[in-house]
Amino acid sequence: MHADGDWLAVEGALSKDMATLGEYLHTWKLKLSTTKTVSAVFHLNNKEAKRELKLNFSNETLPFFSEPKYLGVTLDRSLTYHRHLESLRKKLTSRVALLRRLAGSGWGAGAVTLRTTTLAPVHSTAEYCAPVWCRSVHTRLIDPTINDALRIVIGYLRPTPADNLPVLAGIQPAEIRRRGATLSLGRRAMEPGHLLHSALTLTLGAAARRLKSRHPFVPAAKQLFSFSDNNNIRAAQWADHQWNAEWADSFIKRSYERLACQLTKILCRLCTIFLTGFSLFLKQNC
Repeated sequence: MHADGDWLAVEGALSKDMATLGEYLHTWKLKLSTTKTVSAVFHLNNKEAKRELKLNFSNETLPFFSEPKYLGVTLDRSLTYHRHLESLRKKLTSRVALLRRLAGSGWGAGAVTLRTTTLAPVHSTAEYCAPVWCRSVHTRLIDPTINDALRIVIGYLRPTPADNLPVLAGIQPAEIRRRGATLSLGRRAMEPGHLLHSALTLTLGAAARRLKSRHPFVPAAKQLFSFSDNNNIRAAQWADHQWNAEWADSFIKRSYERLACQLTKILCRLCTIFLTGFSLFLKQNC
């Protein structure tokens, strides 16, 4: 929305919808809780970031809230989910602190108990509604906290490379687990009675994506469908297969990079030794 006319058109359309909703509630003797009902707008026009919608329902003005919370997920104007992931990071930090107490040096639990505890309170919390926000760039806010939990499970220190933590702990990487959750929801949505069935089965063009720079659930699920050879395989098995494939490729790549880095260091040292010796030779003979 870039002009006043767009805002007026949206407010007019929403006012008609609220009037229709009011008639339905009146017919069925229902009452809308206006104290729990808010209006919000989602767009990428930063110039209109502070503009508020003006909606009325039964002669009452609905409050406008720029970051409403729906089913535990905090939504923001541009759907970056930054505020939600920041809140999730704080929640995960408290759970990791409990896990750290459980792994105390004097009476710490075993690796199996710590792994089960990590999967229950940490990963289950970190993956709540993951198909909605997992494609946000701000997922990096929670990944370090998850890595801290993995370090507690395996008993390794912070210098341990983050790429090795899932392998040592025997837990799938957070990114692959989130993609697996998206695939699982997409397969459930393919059932005719699901609420998202029509969105997945319809062919949507590029013009139908209202926030063009965002990555919504439907295109991501369809892309995962194309990558999955067997649609009958469970999402957990698919995640294991993806993990094995990506880890093998990344392991080979990291091995070559590590070898190249070591060779570079050796060559630099040899050059330094040669130049030092050559400079001493020149000083002694000149």
